[in-house]
Amino acid sequence: MLILLYIFIGLAVIQLAYYLGVFGQFAFAKAQQITPKRIPISVIVCAKNEEENVVKYIPLLAEQNYPDFEIVLIDDASGDNTLEIFEQFEKQYPNVRLVKVENNEAFWGNKKYALTLGIKAAKKEYLLFTDADCYPTSKDWITAMSSQFTMQKTIVLGYGKYEKIANSFLNKIIRFENVLNTIQYFSWAKLGFPYMGLGRNMAYKREEFFNVNGFIDHMQIRTGDDELFINQAANGKNTTIAFTPESFSVSKPKTTFSAFFNQKRRQIATADYFKSADQFKLGLFYGSQLLFIITAAILFAFQFEWIIVLSIFLGRYLIAWIVVGFSAGKLKENDIKWWFPIVEIVLIFTQVNAYFTNLFSKPIQWK
Repeated sequence: MLILLYIFIGLAVIQLAYYLGVFGQFAFAKAQQITPKRIPISVIVCAKNEEENVVKYIPLLAEQNYPDFEIVLIDDASGDNTLEIFEQFEKQYPNVRLVKVENNEAFWGNKKYALTLGIKAAKKEYLLFTDADCYPTSKDWITAMSSQFTMQKTIVLGYGKYEKIANSFLNKIIRFENVLNTIQYFSWAKLGFPYMGLGRNMAYKREEFFNVNGFIDHMQIRTGDDELFINQAANGKNTTIAFTPESFSVSKPKTTFSAFFNQKRRQIATADYFKSADQFKLGLFYGSQLLFIITAAILFAFQFEWIIVLSIFLGRYLIAWIVVGFSAGKLKENDIKWWFPIVEIVLIFTQVNAYFTNLFSKPIQWK
């Protein structure tokens, strides 16, 4: 039991190192300022069977308060009315450019192929990405995201919120998990070790895409047009983050646990292709998190040095809660911090379940 206590203490040290040394980089960062720039921007949206969403959200993009931008709409061989709606937008808005993707036997159903065609069709040097089911939080979204570009910083990672659903515990789980993921990739980016971003809100200079030959190194992997690209192209010199409220995008969350679970499986499957160092730092965090709970439970069950164990256990949760709370405040997600201890445990075992499920079957990919 003494050895288990030492292991428990070691796991607590690892967790505190992550929360204070890494995640604290974002949690306690100074508020960001928006300094408007007049950088030419191509907003790129790839859609497949999204007629209900594009009708509502593309006009919000067209109404952005920005002096020089175009919207590149990519229809990825949709089977519904998405293409027809895009054609109407192309006629309605002079700055809309339409890219029609036909089914290609070699790249059938591959979003990366469709995005590649859209990126090549874009006329501006700076590209801003969002998904068809997303909308900006303000008319200054482009301004806020593009304001973080500099001569050196040519990749900007943004925050993609999920809509709140009243009286839904699942919604709190989804939003909390999204906040925790954002805290991680924002913090590592601030430390100079970016490893991922989300396609529903990210931007980069066109040359970054061609510097790594686009998606060619992972074209065979259906997911990762955002995560794997950033994992390959981003570094401490060229990457920054945007976290002013005006820079956020919003999308609809999953409404069933099975849909959320499948999404989690896809995320885990994609992370398997990260660089080894990034897999290690993520694995160490999640592994120590799980083992911390398990060792604490065993020590409590045998009441071994329970005062020491309880003190360390509560200390870890207090510090983690503070870091998550400050981060959630920056992301305007204050309500979820009160659910931290409960939701964290649910997420830990959901992650473990998704990981082992992936060992026996492959998750469903792009539509």
